[in-house]
Amino acid sequence: MFDIIGKRFKFFLISGIVILIGIISLLTFGLKPGIEFSSGTLLTVDFEQTVAQDELGQKLADLGYTDVIIQHTGAGDFLIRTHELSDQERAQLLAALEAKFGGLTQPEFSTISPMIAKETMRTAAIAVVLAAIGILLYVTWAFRRMPKPFHYGTCAIIALLHDVLVALGVFSILGGILNWQIDLMFITGILAVIGYSVNNIVVIFDRIRENLKMGVSADFEVIVNNSLVETLGRSINTSWTTLITILALFFFVGASIQNFVVVLMIGIIAGTFDAICIAPTLLVVWDKGEWGRFINWLPLSRAAAKK
Repeated sequence: MFDIIGKRFKFFLISGIVILIGIISLLTFGLKPGIEFSSGTLLTVDFEQTVAQDELGQKLADLGYTDVIIQHTGAGDFLIRTHELSDQERAQLLAALEAKFGGLTQPEFSTISPMIAKETMRTAAIAVVLAAIGILLYVTWAFRRMPKPFHYGTCAIIALLHDVLVALGVFSILGGILNWQIDLMFITGILAVIGYSVNNIVVIFDRIRENLKMGVSADFEVIVNNSLVETLGRSINTSWTTLITILALFFFVGASIQNFVVVLMIGIIAGTFDAICIAPTLLVVWDKGEWGRFINWLPLSRAAAKK
């Protein structure tokens, strides 16, 4: 039988490295907020002929749009974000681009005022916080008849927080390299990932509960490991079949849901890892009081001890 729980400290180290990379990226690049969170105008422009992003950026700079952010989508469109434009200014901009690069179409256009952007950011933050609190309360209540039910809810929230940090880190890197921005689709994707991940976690926790009731072993670590192995196929099969559907959306739907789809892909991969390798192993570490042992296990701690 696979000894998943026995490798728990290695899993924690992998997660720590991934989160550290994400934090470094966030401190270096930050996150580029979309117009829903910072106001402005967003144009989706599709040129009939091939246009390089550098050429488009230079033309916009020549037209005086020094604050512009350009993102080239997988569908071949360009997302152009700049300050808030009037209808006349937008028409003049499109005419200038058409004169330079030839025929174009504008599939999408939106403008958000600063007041609406501020309210949207506030609402999005409240939605994420309420979702986390609701999940903590639900998981704790669902396992209320188990010893230490609060442990189950807390471990689930820690695993979900890991998913969010991974998604933020990846989007920070994409923002620094490709000018990707976070928008409402990003927030929607985060909430969808939270719901998807907690479903995987609850399935595993439920199997742990069943094995505890059956008295499979007196050792909680053995019970958790058996439960993981029994649900491993289900977790992996559910995740990869979901990824196939999401990849179809990514390649065929286009730029309008690009952020949503990418967040889902990141979240499903990270969430599957968390459901198998983080949330259940945290239960074991907490039950055995092994936090100090983990710190001593770290390579840097062992190297310092040898000196």
